[in-house]
Amino acid sequence: MPDLYAVADFCLIPIGTANTSVAEEVAECQRVLEKSGLKYKHINVVTSISTTPTSLVAVATALTSVSCLLLEMNAFDSFAEGPWSAVSQAIHDCHAAVHAKGALRIATDIRIGTRVDREIAPGEGNDGKVKRVEEILAKDHA
Repeated sequence: MPDLYAVADFCLIPIGTANTSVAEEVAECQRVLEKSGLKYKHINVVTSISTTPTSLVAVATALTSVSCLLLEMNAFDSFAEGPWSAVSQAIHDCHAAVHAKGALRIATDIRIGTRVDREIAPGEGNDGKVKRVEEILAKDHA
């Protein structure tokens, strides 16, 4: 079987940093994801919590971000999608980069979804889910 196309939501939690802010670690992980060539999105925890979600994906993201926030207070959440091996490698590389920034420990929660019942255009996994839910919700207002 060829490499599965994966959509991953991962919450990376640096532990043992010298600073209460994780802005440097977030930036470093974003650099890693950008270099990976995968489609990715970093979720701003405060924005996700303070705005009204317009889709179930946003609700799930907000809930995930809240749980990460409550767990450690120093967490950030990202989505990445592409071939399973590339997604896994990118998460590994985020760990290595954040350790290199000085984090003594890192805990990461990862959810990975795959499907083989239909083709997913590269980079369209999360967008397709959001679009489908928005279409369903739009019927409620029609």
